Amino acid sequence: MNADAESSDGTPPVDPGSGDRTDKMQAIDKEVAHIWMVRCFLKHCDEAEDDEELASVHRDLYDFMLALGPALDAGDSNAYLKQVKKKLSKLRRATELFVEIQPEVSGHMNFQMAARSLQQAVAEVHVLMDNG
Repeated sequence: MNADAESSDGTPPVDPGSGDRTDKMQAIDKEVAHIWMVRCFLKHCDEAEDDEELASVHRDLYDFMLALGPALDAGDSNAYLKQVKKKLSKLRRATELFVEIQPEVSGHMNFQMAARSLQQAVAEVHVLMDNG
């Protein structure tokens, strides 16, 4: 198969010598899926319309994911991991802010679970980045 061609399942090409980095990129991307769902929940909740801090959380989550997209699409694990490292502190701060303001925003179980889910996903991204 041509190294520049897309694989039969639609995934981007992968450098054969980048197995560990590619595995890490894919593992982080699984956590990003959870972050995406929290971001969607927060973006579309009525509370975000009137709460600038909450709106800043979903914008920061989106910024993190947007920065990763081109490298993921290209299958470039080096660029992807570089972007994760660059944006991770902003992701962590957004998570901490959401966890802090969540009880004030809403005590509903949906918000509690969103906070827990976001904390778990971001913690796992940190673990993945710290391991290698």
